Amino acid sequence: MRCYDEMRHHDDAVRPHYARFERWLVKQGNEAIARKRAEADLLFRRVGITFAVNGDLSGTERLIPFDLIPRIIPRGEWQTLEAGLRQRVQALNLFIHDVYHDRNIVRAGIVPAEQVYTNAQYRPEMQGVNVPLGVYAHIAGVDVVRAGDEGEFYVLEDNLRVPSGVSYMLENRKMMMRLFPELFVQNRIAPVAHYPDLLLDTLRSVAPEGVDDPVVVVLTPGMYNSAYFEHTFLAQQMGVELVEGKDLFVDDNYVFMRTTQGPKRVDVIYRRVDDDFLDPLAFRNDSALGVPGLLTAYRAGRVALANAMGTGIADDKSIYPYVPEMIEFYLGEKPILNNVPTFQCRKPDDLAYTLAHLPELVVKEVHGAGGYGMLVGPASTKAEIESFRERLIARPAGYIAQPTLALSACPTFVEAGIAPRHIDLRPFVLSGKTVTMVAGGLTRVALQEGSLVVNSSQGGGTKDTWMVD
Repeated sequence: MRCYDEMRHHDDAVRPHYARFERWLVKQGNEAIARKRAEADLLFRRVGITFAVNGDLSGTERLIPFDLIPRIIPRGEWQTLEAGLRQRVQALNLFIHDVYHDRNIVRAGIVPAEQVYTNAQYRPEMQGVNVPLGVYAHIAGVDVVRAGDEGEFYVLEDNLRVPSGVSYMLENRKMMMRLFPELFVQNRIAPVAHYPDLLLDTLRSVAPEGVDDPVVVVLTPGMYNSAYFEHTFLAQQMGVELVEGKDLFVDDNYVFMRTTQGPKRVDVIYRRVDDDFLDPLAFRNDSALGVPGLLTAYRAGRVALANAMGTGIADDKSIYPYVPEMIEFYLGEKPILNNVPTFQCRKPDDLAYTLAHLPELVVKEVHGAGGYGMLVGPASTKAEIESFRERLIARPAGYIAQPTLALSACPTFVEAGIAPRHIDLRPFVLSGKTVTMVAGGLTRVALQEGSLVVNSSQGGGTKDTWMVD
């Protein structure tokens, strides 16, 4: 299966936006690159840029492998990508508002009612609740891939609940500037370092009405969460407090933070805690991560949450197939970015096709994440396929299937030297009074030869992402 090469045409000629970098790269030896990679690993470990793997009972913190060869996107391609991402996130926010208010898209028969109102991510507690500016997904991390001979962009997933990875985007850039300052003199690379400022502006813009100088906090589940480094990093970069549920309390429908100077009112919570754990009085009563009474304060409009409760209804693989129709329904526009063709296994015909073509398809749990609960048919054994077939037959509504795309490849420094490896891209879209984003994102790379799974929990690494003139 031939894939799009980010750096070279099929005749091996270097693409224009990689030409300057390629000339620099050929002057470097493998030994020099290896030394720089070892230096990067050491620096990342000193800073504490690690993650915990779900299900790893040892609790070992790991480095996400960092590749020194950047993924480069020319301005023209980035402008198309940015326009498509803005359009998509705008439609998703309108969809979430509609789901919890007038239900027009359901009445129109475009999205089936059962797909929404029996969905595990639907929150009836949010029905009729008005959120500031009508924005639910303030931070969206949209996974984009390129495939086909022409490298067409496709949206693979919409991550709207608590999307992670932006700290690695920022730290990767800092590392590249430290190791290779000459590259940033030679190339006009769009900056990404201002992302925390954009994030803080976005969070402040959705503060409750009448609050002129909002207090913003980052709510973390705690140090044992796999993304805890990112929580601490973003709080530090924004200059706001990092809090856990036990640091907050609700009084008279206002949220307060415990401080050494006494209680301090909190206006905006950037929460990195899933809905189910946010308020033990409303959701899971065994949760020690949330704040009792938070839902009541939220419904009263006394505090803003980013992202909003109930946003997960649009962050679900069973809703994903309808996003192109959402764009046309709410915006009256044709989608700029395409979805990957998707079979919904709850439909008998789609299920029959999927079962007949399992060795060729990628099958995913509709609520799955992190590369777990999925089958990559071409990379699986017969035994794995048959085991997955039984799970699929037992619970077809819990899965979707997609063709196995030949993800684009980017030169990557591996043990054998420089070789192509498959990649994706997660740009981060911020929605408040305006929709903003930095020109870049987190490029994830599948380090194993032939692998299409880029998730860090499955052995993937990351790269710096350059948008260049």
